[in-house]
Amino acid sequence: MGNTVIIALVCVDKRLQSPMYFFLGHLSALEILVTSILVPVMLWGLLLPGMQTVSLPGCVAQLFLYLAVGTTEFALLGGMAVDRDVAVCNPLRYHIIMNSRTCNFVVIGSWAFGFLFQIWPVYATFQLSYCKSNVVNNFFCDRGQLLKLSCSNTLFMEFILFLMAVFVLFGSLIPTIVSYSYIVSTVLRIPSASGWRKACSTCASHFTCVVIGYGSCLFLYVKPKQTQASDYNRVVSLMVSVVTPFLNPFIFTLRNDKVLEALRDGGKRCCHPFRN
Repeated sequence: MGNTVIIALVCVDKRLQSPMYFFLGHLSALEILVTSILVPVMLWGLLLPGMQTVSLPGCVAQLFLYLAVGTTEFALLGGMAVDRDVAVCNPLRYHIIMNSRTCNFVVIGSWAFGFLFQIWPVYATFQLSYCKSNVVNNFFCDRGQLLKLSCSNTLFMEFILFLMAVFVLFGSLIPTIVSYSYIVSTVLRIPSASGWRKACSTCASHFTCVVIGYGSCLFLYVKPKQTQASDYNRVVSLMVSVVTPFLNPFIFTLRNDKVLEALRDGGKRCCHPFRN
């Protein structure tokens, strides 16, 4: 509901018609998808213990969509970091650099990259031979647990998956680090305290989202052996699929005056017919 409200506000409120909120709307859509892909299956298992089953095509679809949406989100976070860099370091040229063509390119590129990049890993995972138990030790079709059930030699594949995870996470983390380095150097040169606070508030929400998202996924996927520490994987997967999408609407709204104003005005417009 929180992410849906953000998408609705970005679409209807003219004050939020800027690149930052355009990216935020797509990020909220990705968070809704992550929750929709994983949480219904998890709730089914919690409400009906022993009845949590999934078909093979369903498992393939769930794993692919989960990984594709996650990859898209990291690519988009890298683009949002560059956007914040331009907003703080080149404010006068911001709307020239981050025009509609650039924003559409970043968004379409992120979605296309995320979904195309995960086709081979998911295909290769289900080409392995499975002759062990059919019980996945997680609340969704986790790739690490699927590899555990395989009777094929998965060492080489795990190494390739490790390299691909490094490429995705660090490929989007490097522009984020570079962008925030420029932001910090620019902020330190701002003489007024009000300008310093404004620059920091511009980036605080995105930076918090980056720390939570990258911190959990670095632990979950950037490790040479994908099949280890299943108990920890369940906890981190729960954070990625439930806690982060739940927190993001609060992270991006509570410290953002424009969004809060749009929420208040939207609430007044919704309540106005009932007052009459």
